Amino acid sequence: MKAVWNGVVLAESNETVVVEGNYYFPENSINKEYFQESDRNTVCSWKGTASYYSIVVDGKENTNAAWYYAKPSDSANEIKGRVAFWKGVEIQN
Repeated sequence: MKAVWNGVVLAESNETVVVEGNYYFPENSINKEYFQESDRNTVCSWKGTASYYSIVVDGKENTNAAWYYAKPSDSANEIKGRVAFWKGVEIQN
């Protein structure tokens, strides 16, 4: 699977995990040069607190377009150390 935005592959892995229709990529599969830590956090009632990355490619920014759970709840442990995408990031097979 690949996560693509603005013509660039942000992540690529054969070991994604799908939760609630979102593909979670292993953290070591993302191209970190395009990711900037965000100060945004949200809370999911069963997964825990999500933190976000903004994505910057060729001077264009996609704010808070990727998220991860640094300390997911026990019921969501399978997404620990993984990153998911939204806001126009295409997931391709």
